[in-house]
Amino acid sequence: MKSFSVVNYYRKILKNVHTRNYCSIVKDKDKSGIDKIRNIGILAHIDAGKTTTTERMLFYSGTIRSMGEVHHGNTVTDYMEQERQRGITITSAAVSFPWQGHQINLIDTPGHIDFTMEVEQSLAVLDGAVVVLDGSAGVEAQTLTVWRQADGYKVPRVLYLNKMDRSDADAHACVRSVEDKLRVTPLLLHEPVHYEGKLIGIIDLITLEEIIWTKGRGQYYTKRKLTEKADGKKWETSLGDHRKIIDTLSSLDDRLADKIIQQESLDNLDHTEIVQAIRRCTKNMSLFPILCGSSYKNIGVQTLIDGIISYLPSPLDRRGVHEGFGTDLSARAFKVQHDDQRGVLTFLRLYSGELTKGQKIYNLARDKSEQTGLLYVALADDYQPVDKVTSGNIAVVSALKATMSGDLITSNQAAANRAKEKLTTMLKDQALCEELVFPSARHRLQALDSDPTSDEIADVLLGIGNTVPDPVFLCSIEPPSAAYQNALETALEQLQREDPSLRVSTDEDTGQMVLAGMGELHLEIIKERIIREYKIDVELGAPQISYKESLVGSAKHSATIDRKIGSAKQMAKVVMSARTVKGVAQDKVLKLDKTAESAANLAHIHPRYKQAIRRGVDTALLHGPKLGCPLVDVQVTLHWFEVGRGTSESVVTAAVTQCLRKVWEEAESVLLEPVMSLQLVCPESHSSRLMTDLARRRADMQHVHLRHKNKVIDCLVPLSELLGYSSTLRSLSSGLASFSMEFHSNRQMSPHEEEQAIRTVTGF
Repeated sequence: MKSFSVVNYYRKILKNVHTRNYCSIVKDKDKSGIDKIRNIGILAHIDAGKTTTTERMLFYSGTIRSMGEVHHGNTVTDYMEQERQRGITITSAAVSFPWQGHQINLIDTPGHIDFTMEVEQSLAVLDGAVVVLDGSAGVEAQTLTVWRQADGYKVPRVLYLNKMDRSDADAHACVRSVEDKLRVTPLLLHEPVHYEGKLIGIIDLITLEEIIWTKGRGQYYTKRKLTEKADGKKWETSLGDHRKIIDTLSSLDDRLADKIIQQESLDNLDHTEIVQAIRRCTKNMSLFPILCGSSYKNIGVQTLIDGIISYLPSPLDRRGVHEGFGTDLSARAFKVQHDDQRGVLTFLRLYSGELTKGQKIYNLARDKSEQTGLLYVALADDYQPVDKVTSGNIAVVSALKATMSGDLITSNQAAANRAKEKLTTMLKDQALCEELVFPSARHRLQALDSDPTSDEIADVLLGIGNTVPDPVFLCSIEPPSAAYQNALETALEQLQREDPSLRVSTDEDTGQMVLAGMGELHLEIIKERIIREYKIDVELGAPQISYKESLVGSAKHSATIDRKIGSAKQMAKVVMSARTVKGVAQDKVLKLDKTAESAANLAHIHPRYKQAIRRGVDTALLHGPKLGCPLVDVQVTLHWFEVGRGTSESVVTAAVTQCLRKVWEEAESVLLEPVMSLQLVCPESHSSRLMTDLARRRADMQHVHLRHKNKVIDCLVPLSELLGYSSTLRSLSSGLASFSMEFHSNRQMSPHEEEQAIRTVTGF
């Protein structure tokens, strides 16, 4: 009855207003113009509404006939069995849909920190992103993580305040939260419209129109221009906000400022000029537009898609390494998936040229050619076969064996060489070099011993993959019987290729297979996938913490191997030392002694022996002296190297490993434990109980503040204290609290804690 009165009330006001049907009416699929394509991702904290928003977009564009719901387990992009059961996104899914003559290629990414690698892989190929915020919570812990990741790839973003139908939602509090926590300039373009406590629409502060959703499942809305006479206070407030938008824009965009100076007024600007100014500022990331809506209540989704087209860049607006390829094919792989019917599927983002079915490609990162199989366009887990995919789009190819996520591919080696030459020339321009080198590539360049040349920068840019985070959880994994051993190894190999943050190794002492991942949920999902998809009833051991070790002092030792193996004499002698260097880059772990005597000896090392020495260092760093954990923050110096004629590289590697093991023992080590950044949101009534529990878990309180009627607690807690924390939290808070955590740093333990950790791991 209430909903009828709302519609009736607005029908009187909007008697002569044109009603628009927003189930897509674009029948012709003329997508020839690259400027009509948008490659975007949806990023957010857990439960902010990413998947629901994606589902509504597909429905209103006419791509699907009925809307699924996350809690019903029938959405398009959450197609895995585990996703539907748990109501969370685990893998990123790619979908394409038409909108008002444009094509949007959208990637729905996970919100859970355990699957952060999926977000990282997707960001590398996006032109723009929508960051979904919960209108009642603002910027949350995981929002900060995805925001940092997007900064690493210089991805322009718009923000969407979802769940504005909630009674505690506050658009202006969210704007303040964006300013305070993300340290950027937000621009609120919508004001929510409520009637009798219900969200019924929004006011567009650029066009000064009131947009009300009236009937159907959100397919129809009415637009009405606000007037001083009919709207009074509402018009006055909206006009004030409209002027503030223009004022903010004019301080950031010179073209709009010049226009205002010419016209000598803020009120005579055409709204298309304002939209173009917002687009320019969004593209160079000087500001971030904020749109409002409620996807679950079917309000504001169409205006969000309009905003994506209006403000986010097309493939033509984004400059990158692909500029060096000209009209040749250049594409980046961003996801590898194993399909029962189609085999290995590799998702590629095409930057230039085109890809045809069965085409031969060349992988720059692996330096090898491969033959592609069939070519598809993806709609989540549904694949449409096509003969050709053009520049700016996302393609899925089968039959690639070596290509991994993050690899750059082109048509042949000649095209790769041409691109490298052109890119090297482009990078000599300092301004262009700054634009092309993303923060995600810069840390690799900083690891080089000297200032990188244009040639070295080009090599890094063309070979750049994703930075894979270190796992924090370990557990043993065993097949139900020896007969399944090979099948399990194959399954784990495939899963590792899909998810680079998953590591599999074999324990030297016990011979057990060890699985390492980003969290308890991550390992649990992997187990479920092996059972469901590969039909192997595996057993996982109890989760163990991935401890690290670091040296206390420094030490120097020599090692000599001199023996006859068969008829060949094998001789290698090395003198090495090691010391602690905080945050030492991977490329600088091995250092050569520069003193006169040592330099003369080391100047003539053959490259293959250099590689053998590096392998020996890497092997030795995997096992510290205290608990056999990997060593971090250690720099190794080679002082002397002698080798007999015909000595094999494996003997050199063994000599280096033996020498360093002696060094580790003499220098001694300390254990480092992973510390997590934990954010806890709980009702005030339960906060004291939870804070007492955190104190028992050795938590360092960072920040406690109120958000509406909830307390938000930010703290640093050792990971070893958070095993099984979700079930403890549920019982302590009667299911009313939620938490999110991410890796913060490795921290040295006290002697007592170290002793406990050793007892837990070794059993004595």
